[in-house]
Amino acid sequence: MASSFSTNSKLELVTTGEKAGLWGTITNTNLQILEQLSTGYLSSAQLGSGDLTLALDNGATSNGKNLYIKLTGTLGANRSVTIPDSAERVIVFEDATSRGTSTLYTITVKTVSGSGVVLPIGSTSLVYSDGTNVSLGLRKQGYVTLNSSTITAYTAVDGDQILANTTANPITVTLPASPATGAEVLFVDARGTFANNNLIINRNSQPINTGTSNLTLTTNGQAFSLVYVDSTRGWAYKTNTA
Repeated sequence: MASSFSTNSKLELVTTGEKAGLWGTITNTNLQILEQLSTGYLSSAQLGSGDLTLALDNGATSNGKNLYIKLTGTLGANRSVTIPDSAERVIVFEDATSRGTSTLYTITVKTVSGSGVVLPIGSTSLVYSDGTNVSLGLRKQGYVTLNSSTITAYTAVDGDQILANTTANPITVTLPASPATGAEVLFVDARGTFANNNLIINRNSQPINTGTSNLTLTTNGQAFSLVYVDSTRGWAYKTNTA
């Protein structure tokens, strides 16, 4: 009977009586895979040209077995990082990519056939796959700067911390669609100009403090978070300073 391979890490599992004279090589490779799973670091600029597909090769080290993956490059479109189905994995992703001045593209980490998570711009996120879907474990938030000279509309994702510079024009930020309880978005008046050029928060069909109107910020220096409670309360203030 030939060797088999473990489900999550693709370690080679040698059958009794097989691989005579090869146990040393196989064992060393398995140890290298375990080292990659526990301490492996990968810096990838692949998202600058296309989606990134992570591999879990049988009995060999491969890019999808690294513990920490730093994403670099300049995005030219919405991108996906794909983890193979049927394998349980924990990976830390650092978003060190660049966006253009006018379009802020998204990065989604998902399995081949399941759902995933969108990485907030500039964040470092620990995600886990249960073999079917990818979910968020822990996250260190980053910041996304909206400069109204080039960006006047933006759709937020859970975990965004938005520095809104409305010196040149008003900006409309649309809240995430289908938010889960606990989803949070932070807003900061980056230049103290909300009174001259407003920041408009589009509620995206969900209430804001039970209200059914979009929120227009008109006070200079405002900084606050909105947290999603449920479909009745909608988005509620977590902090509110002006």
